[in-house]
Amino acid sequence: QVQLVESGGGVVRPGESLTLSCTASGPSFEDYAVAWFRQTPGKKREFVALRSYNDVTIEYGWFVKGRFNISKDNGKHTVYLQMNSLKPEDTAVYYCALGSFPSPREEPYEYWGPGTQVTVSS
Repeated sequence: QVQLVESGGGVVRPGESLTLSCTASGPSFEDYAVAWFRQTPGKKREFVALRSYNDVTIEYGWFVKGRFNISKDNGKHTVYLQMNSLKPEDTAVYYCALGSFPSPREEPYEYWGPGTQVTVSS
């Protein structure tokens, strides 16, 4: 059984940066695709970024526009989301997920973290 815990959320001003971390417990972290999603109240969860287990496939949501970077450290069982040039509309709860194959849809992801709040406000 894999458990995920996100960290690094907080309150930042527009234009600032933030790096989220997601650490997995359990075996075979390196065999999973990893992804980040986000959700605001009253809206569906939205795809942010993904990275395949072999690093061949990396994709970002349409709104990222070069501002975010997803990376992972297999030795630490951790996936990161570096977010730059943050905007108020980036305010959301951010979730990490692990799945058998990379997809911008939620369904293939078997394991989810509880989420971490990111607030961008002046």
